[in-house]
Amino acid sequence: MISLTPRAAQKVRSMHADLGDASKSLRIFVEDGGCSGFQYGMSFDVAKEGDQALESEGVRFLMDQTSLVYLDGSTVDFDDGLHGKGFEIKNPNAQSTCGCGKSFN
Repeated sequence: MISLTPRAAQKVRSMHADLGDASKSLRIFVEDGGCSGFQYGMSFDVAKEGDQALESEGVRFLMDQTSLVYLDGSTVDFDDGLHGKGFEIKNPNAQSTCGCGKSFN
Protein backbone atom coordinates (compact mmCIF):
# COMPACT_ATOMS: atom_id res chain seq x y z
CA MET A 1 0.00 0.00 0.00
CA ILE A 2 1.09 3.56 -0.74
CA SER A 3 0.09 6.35 1.63
CA LEU A 4 -0.02 10.12 1.37
CA THR A 5 0.61 12.33 4.36
CA PRO A 6 -2.09 14.90 5.15
CA ARG A 7 0.19 17.67 3.75
CA ALA A 8 0.70 15.78 0.48
CA ALA A 9 -3.01 15.04 0.16
CA GLN A 10 -3.89 18.71 0.72
CA LYS A 11 -1.41 19.82 -1.96
CA VAL A 12 -2.67 17.22 -4.46
CA ARG A 13 -6.29 18.32 -3.88
CA SER A 14 -5.28 21.95 -4.45
CA MET A 15 -3.35 21.13 -7.63
CA HIS A 16 -6.21 18.96 -8.92
CA ALA A 17 -8.69 21.79 -8.34
CA ASP A 18 -6.40 24.17 -10.24
CA LEU A 19 -6.19 21.65 -13.09
CA GLY A 20 -9.96 21.79 -13.56
CA ASP A 21 -10.23 18.35 -15.18
CA ALA A 22 -12.17 15.87 -13.05
CA SER A 23 -11.47 13.05 -15.54
CA LYS A 24 -7.81 12.98 -14.47
CA SER A 25 -6.36 11.52 -11.28
CA LEU A 26 -2.96 11.69 -9.71
CA ARG A 27 -0.55 9.11 -11.17
CA ILE A 28 2.48 8.03 -9.12
CA PHE A 29 5.07 6.09 -11.09
CA VAL A 30 8.64 4.87 -11.39
CA GLU A 31 10.66 5.13 -14.59
CA ASP A 32 14.22 4.45 -15.72
CA GLY A 33 16.57 7.36 -15.21
CA GLY A 34 17.83 9.68 -12.55
CA CYS A 35 21.25 9.51 -10.88
CA SER A 36 20.59 6.16 -9.19
CA GLY A 37 18.90 4.08 -11.90
CA PHE A 38 15.21 4.79 -11.33
CA GLN A 39 13.32 7.99 -10.69
CA TYR A 40 9.95 8.85 -9.19
CA GLY A 41 7.31 10.70 -11.11
CA MET A 42 3.89 12.19 -10.51
CA SER A 43 1.39 13.62 -12.96
CA PHE A 44 -2.32 13.97 -13.54
CA ASP A 45 -3.54 11.39 -16.02
CA VAL A 46 -6.51 9.28 -17.09
CA ALA A 47 -6.68 5.62 -16.08
CA LYS A 48 -5.04 3.13 -18.43
CA GLU A 49 -5.62 -0.58 -18.76
CA GLY A 50 -3.84 -2.45 -15.99
CA ASP A 51 -3.74 0.51 -13.59
CA GLN A 52 -4.54 0.07 -9.95
CA ALA A 53 -6.79 2.76 -8.48
CA LEU A 54 -5.78 3.43 -4.88
CA GLU A 55 -6.80 5.95 -2.24
CA SER A 56 -5.13 7.58 0.73
CA GLU A 57 -6.25 10.54 2.83
CA GLY A 58 -9.28 10.87 0.53
CA VAL A 59 -7.12 11.27 -2.60
CA ARG A 60 -7.60 8.79 -5.44
CA PHE A 61 -4.45 7.95 -7.38
CA LEU A 62 -3.36 5.59 -10.13
CA MET A 63 -0.36 3.28 -10.37
CA ASP A 64 0.79 0.78 -12.93
CA GLN A 65 1.67 -2.69 -11.63
CA THR A 66 5.46 -2.30 -12.00
CA SER A 67 5.52 0.99 -10.10
CA LEU A 68 3.36 -0.52 -7.38
CA VAL A 69 5.94 -3.28 -6.82
CA TYR A 70 8.79 -0.76 -6.47
CA LEU A 71 6.79 1.61 -4.25
CA ASP A 72 4.86 -0.80 -2.01
CA GLY A 73 4.97 0.52 1.54
CA SER A 74 6.06 4.01 0.50
CA THR A 75 4.82 7.32 1.86
CA VAL A 76 4.39 10.47 -0.21
CA ASP A 77 4.98 13.70 1.70
CA PHE A 78 5.02 17.36 0.70
CA ASP A 79 7.39 19.94 2.17
CA ASP A 80 6.92 23.59 1.23
CA GLY A 81 9.14 25.03 3.95
CA LEU A 82 12.13 27.30 3.46
CA HIS A 83 14.29 24.42 2.23
CA GLY A 84 11.39 22.22 1.10
CA LYS A 85 11.83 19.85 -1.78
CA GLY A 86 8.16 19.72 -2.77
CA PHE A 87 6.87 16.16 -3.04
CA GLU A 88 9.11 13.52 -1.50
CA ILE A 89 8.66 9.76 -1.61
CA LYS A 90 9.94 7.79 1.36
CA ASN A 91 10.52 4.33 -0.10
CA PRO A 92 11.48 1.48 2.27
CA ASN A 93 12.39 -0.69 -0.77
CA ALA A 94 15.14 1.64 -2.05
CA GLN A 95 18.63 0.24 -1.54
CA SER A 96 20.13 3.70 -2.04
CA THR A 97 18.83 7.15 -2.92
CA CYS A 98 20.27 10.25 -4.51
CA GLY A 99 20.64 13.56 -2.71
CA CYS A 100 17.95 15.06 -4.92
CA GLY A 101 15.34 12.72 -3.39
CA LYS A 102 13.90 11.91 -6.79
CA SER A 103 15.93 8.83 -7.77
CA PHE A 104 16.79 5.47 -6.21
CA ASN A 105 17.89 1.93 -6.88
